[in-house]
Amino acid sequence: MKSLTLSFAEPEAVCRLFGERNRNLEVIEAAMDVKIGLRGTEATISGADADVEVTARAVSQLYEIIATGHPVYPQDIPFALRIVSRHPAADLKEIFLDKILISGERGVIAPKSMAQKAYIEAIRNHDIVFGIGPAGTGKTFLAVAMATAALTGGEAKKIILARPAVEAGERLGFLPGDMAQKINPYLRPLHDALYVMLGKEKTTALIEQETIEIAPLAFMRGRTLNDAFIILDEAQNTTREQMKMFLTRMGFNSRAVVTGDVTQIDLPEARHSGLVHAERILKGVRGIGFCRFTEADVVRHPLVQKIIAAYESGVRNKA
Repeated sequence: MKSLTLSFAEPEAVCRLFGERNRNLEVIEAAMDVKIGLRGTEATISGADADVEVTARAVSQLYEIIATGHPVYPQDIPFALRIVSRHPAADLKEIFLDKILISGERGVIAPKSMAQKAYIEAIRNHDIVFGIGPAGTGKTFLAVAMATAALTGGEAKKIILARPAVEAGERLGFLPGDMAQKINPYLRPLHDALYVMLGKEKTTALIEQETIEIAPLAFMRGRTLNDAFIILDEAQNTTREQMKMFLTRMGFNSRAVVTGDVTQIDLPEARHSGLVHAERILKGVRGIGFCRFTEADVVRHPLVQKIIAAYESGVRNKA
């Protein structure tokens, strides 16, 4: 067992750090299995050596962020602890203050893991980026955020969001409505992300103006896309031919982000995933970046991370 006392200079920053009625403190204690005693501007952390060290590093860095005038929200606390626990040399300020600025309702979006930070930097520095990993890691959400920032910042004149319309256990022909109505459920997650960024009214207006285009992947064939930020979502469900078709649509002053989860391929067994193939043959090509996410990067409900880990463990054991 170990006990470590941290001393802080600003009482107000300490209050914001540990939250109203010490709610953030309780979150830290539960997550790290430590006890924290507060006395004025001093915090004494007690527990197992490793847990105390991680907690002290995270708390100290979060305090520095708050003391420099930047907010730390309650939902940031678990992410900060996870980052410092897995990456002892991590600087939370570099991660949490790497803001994506958008002009909509959300205003500012920041990464919540080392992988998300690397992903954002890759999108900034490469013309094509592949984000590969499980659900809930922010692959699509951050790509849409970067696209929105590029549009509002004048770096792109158009956002194009595409998805392959591949059935996940259902047949399109059995769904009600015409083809547009059948396809719409596949594109709904992209609409949802834009609603978060810009609000429903502004998103609808931009779609009507064709500044934002959301369409099935098949609609990309034969086009050359200039001055655009292009996102291909659920790319694990593309064929090799579809992936090649998509990647060769890029025109001048455009960039593309391709996202997918290779553990959720819904293609018929005889068809090979274009995402898996692209990763194999395009790695090392200059101007193309690859970012891998794991269950440790999940930023949804805490149970999602555990569910993904359990499924991956089950697959390995079965093999």
